[in-house]
Amino acid sequence: MYHAIVKRIATKNFTRVNEKDYDALLKDCAPDVYHSFGGKHALGGERHDREALRRWFERLGRLSPTLRLTVRDVWVKGGPRNTTIIIRWTATQDMPDGSPYNNHGVHIVRMKWGRIVSIDANEDSQLVAEGLRIIAAHGVTEALAEPIVS
Repeated sequence: MYHAIVKRIATKNFTRVNEKDYDALLKDCAPDVYHSFGGKHALGGERHDREALRRWFERLGRLSPTLRLTVRDVWVKGGPRNTTIIIRWTATQDMPDGSPYNNHGVHIVRMKWGRIVSIDANEDSQLVAEGLRIIAAHGVTEALAEPIVS
C-alpha cells in the first residue's frame, strides 16, 4: 500500500512540473533538499536547499515553457523512514527554431517520512545544453546563464 501511494505522489510531482505548480512540489521537500542536474549549462549543477531549488524550477519554467514530462515507470524501495523512488520519464518541448526536442531520463528521489530529501536527475545533458543554445540564439539570454547553485 505504501509503495502505491509513493508512486502516485511521484507521478503527481511530474504533473506539477508540467503545470508549473512548483510551490506544491516544493512544500513536499525538506528545507535542505539536495538537487542535482547533470551538465555544465544554465540548468546544470547542484542545489542544497529549497530556495535554490525554487529558483531552478522558476528558471526551468522560463526556459522551457512547453516542456512536457511523461512518466513511463516508477519503482519504489524501502519504507517511510528511508524511501528510494526511481522514475523513468520522457520529455518533449517546442523549440523556437521548430526542431524537435525529445529527451529521456531517470530521476532517483529519496524521501524520509514523506519529505523529499534528494533529487538526482539523470538525462542526456548534452541534448539539454544543445537545446539551451537554440533557445539563447532566439533571444533568451538566460539560457546561457551560470547554473543556480547553493
